[in-house]
Amino acid sequence: MAGILVAVFWAILVSFLAVVLVRLAQTLRATTKLVADVTEQAVPLLADASATVRSAQTQLDKVDAIATDVQEVTSNASALSTTVASTFGGPLVKVAAFGYGVRQAIGRKAGPEPEPARAGRTVIVGRTVPSARGRKRNGRNSRGSKD
Repeated sequence: MAGILVAVFWAILVSFLAVVLVRLAQTLRATTKLVADVTEQAVPLLADASATVRSAQTQLDKVDAIATDVQEVTSNASALSTTVASTFGGPLVKVAAFGYGVRQAIGRKAGPEPEPARAGRTVIVGRTVPSARGRKRNGRNSRGSKD
């Protein structure tokens, strides 16, 4: 009887291990198929990514060249504006001042200058007139006493 019990127990254990091994084999087959599918899809994706990176590098090289050219043009424009300002700036100011002087001289010959509108104040040369009598400054009136 003990031998039959051990044989039955042994048969159950072998059956259980056989089921586990069959399931493990199915899992390994599914895993192998999954890895193969991922490899098939990953290789073209990596090739596309590599092409994209190469294209981006080419574009960055072009942008770098453009930026270098823009920097050179900017420095040339700055040098040109400095040269133009130093060459024509002084003479143009002199011509403008001469033209203003000629206009003033012609204007004086043409007739008397009209009097400007009176603002209500008279300026006396050599005298200082307080700007506002009676106005308080720092808590004092114009004579210096406190109110």
